[in-house]
Amino acid sequence: MRGDQTAAWQSLSELAKAFSGFDLRSAFAQDASRAQHFSQEAPGVFADLSKNHWHAEVESQLLALAEQAGVFEHRRRMFQGEAINNTENRAVMHWLLRHPAEGAAADALPSALQTPLKDVHETLSAMLVFAEKIRSDTAITDVVNIGIGGSDLGPQMAVMALQSYAIQGKRFHFVSNVDGHELDAVLQTLKPENTLFLVASKTFTTLETMTNALSAKRWFDAQGGTNVSRHFAALTTNVEAAGQFGIQTCFGFWDWVGGRYSLWSAIGLPLAIAIGAENFRSFLAGAHAMDQHFQHADAAHNLPVRLGLLDVWYRNFLHYTSRCIAPYHSALKRFAPYLQQLEMESNGKQVDQAGQALPFATSPVLWGEPGTNGQHAFFQMLHQGTDVVPLEFVAVKNATHALPDHQALLLSNVLAQAQALMVGKSDAGGHKNFPGNRPSTFILLEDLSPFNMGALIALQEHRVFVSGAVWGINSFDQWGVELGKVLAKDIHARILSCDVEGLDASTAQLLRRIT
Repeated sequence: MRGDQTAAWQSLSELAKAFSGFDLRSAFAQDASRAQHFSQEAPGVFADLSKNHWHAEVESQLLALAEQAGVFEHRRRMFQGEAINNTENRAVMHWLLRHPAEGAAADALPSALQTPLKDVHETLSAMLVFAEKIRSDTAITDVVNIGIGGSDLGPQMAVMALQSYAIQGKRFHFVSNVDGHELDAVLQTLKPENTLFLVASKTFTTLETMTNALSAKRWFDAQGGTNVSRHFAALTTNVEAAGQFGIQTCFGFWDWVGGRYSLWSAIGLPLAIAIGAENFRSFLAGAHAMDQHFQHADAAHNLPVRLGLLDVWYRNFLHYTSRCIAPYHSALKRFAPYLQQLEMESNGKQVDQAGQALPFATSPVLWGEPGTNGQHAFFQMLHQGTDVVPLEFVAVKNATHALPDHQALLLSNVLAQAQALMVGKSDAGGHKNFPGNRPSTFILLEDLSPFNMGALIALQEHRVFVSGAVWGINSFDQWGVELGKVLAKDIHARILSCDVEGLDASTAQLLRRIT
């Protein structure tokens, strides 16, 4: 049953009507256990949800909503390998990519998933052998990942996040934009004999990726590069096309792996080269631990469930249209863009699984920047602006650097910002008045380790699953990206031919100026 058709949805609508007078300061004053009730441990993370605009009755109805909307049945079907991606008739099994090959967890899998699990680990083992080979090859000083979307955002974000675990003596570059300025800027820093190019495209036909890959190969040849098979590898299932390109080393993945969920597959090869096989397996283990938590923890103490339901409450009942992501760790500088694709591509839908138009809003707009930079940019609006924007802090307790003073100052800032958003400050003159009562979530990691990073990412994946399931949408297709691709092919041909016949007046005008 779609969420808006449930009794709990109606109860939440009534609760929302009386919510205009809710004040976080009063809520804490009236309930000494509020911080404890709305906080919890999960694998790799601690989350404090107490500074959000909700109370126990709201959460109780949200949990009832999840039950009535079939979220837990939908979850069961995903972990059983059923084709919950109904528009493409595919299973959704990115979670299998981090599942142990043996032991009680493996034995508990349905028999139909034993062969896919075996395939996953054969590919993983081969990929990690290759990663260790490249790590030990001192002649390779630069690794260039050429991909786009999930083939770029995930590995780029993770390599940056885990830079303190990265091998010394190798640089990692990520090229995704078809704008030649990006590739050209990278190529100017490289030597062909010292470079490994990774071409990441499941079909080996992605326009942006293949344009960049072909240009990289032309550069390689023009610069006197030899032995393409040593300096190019492919993350693809189209081995034939890769072979025609000159690539002999390929690592594939499966149609039940969506692009934005593919970091755990061969698409994670740049990360495996950066942090090594042991750390990559720890990264997978953190994600698997969160999978187990999501599957087996009771709903009232299930962090992905609670976060996903909070997102529904904010979007559909309090009508907050965006969420700000503020990671207080410089290595998480690509975390917000990664989450943008994960959530907005997954849940930015206007029809349900049956193709019926939705009468309610779905994905919020996600945006953000690492702290403390954001404090000197957009935090002004968060504190004193006319819109209420829920903010999600991500902080890391322990630093990996040895610089004195910095970490205490950084953590002081993130704690102070969360406090200031809630408590505010009165000023009769108005200009220095902070209304307070602004909601925030606080996610804390002990350290930014591969295990904890894997758990954090899996937490976000499952959170998106929960809200999408309540809304009754398919969170695992992305038809919205296709139309622009189709039209771009037509316009590209028109740019080359200067043909504007049949175009709308605006596009024709712009095309004439371009050509």
